[in-house]
Amino acid sequence: MVSQLENAMDALIKVFHRYSSREGNKYKLSNTELKDLIREELSDFLAASKDPLVVEKIMNDLDENRDGEVDFQEFVVLVAALTVACNDFFIQSMEK
Repeated sequence: MVSQLENAMDALIKVFHRYSSREGNKYKLSNTELKDLIREELSDFLAASKDPLVVEKIMNDLDENRDGEVDFQEFVVLVAALTVACNDFFIQSMEK
């Protein structure tokens, strides 16, 4: 039987490649692919942000090697950071 964590890892990999394979390098997210992924997969996060340039800022922060694309490792940094932020919010709400 596959664990919940293994299912989550599988989903993360599949989501990344579903978007990265749309154009250009199939192993990296272009700016357009990243925008699509965030709009479609993280719509609640995007809606909570009041900054219209949030996707561009995310791209700049994630693109550590400055190649204009986000590879899987850079993408995982985004997911990890958002997961930590959600956990922090959860803990704060439970303490109230």
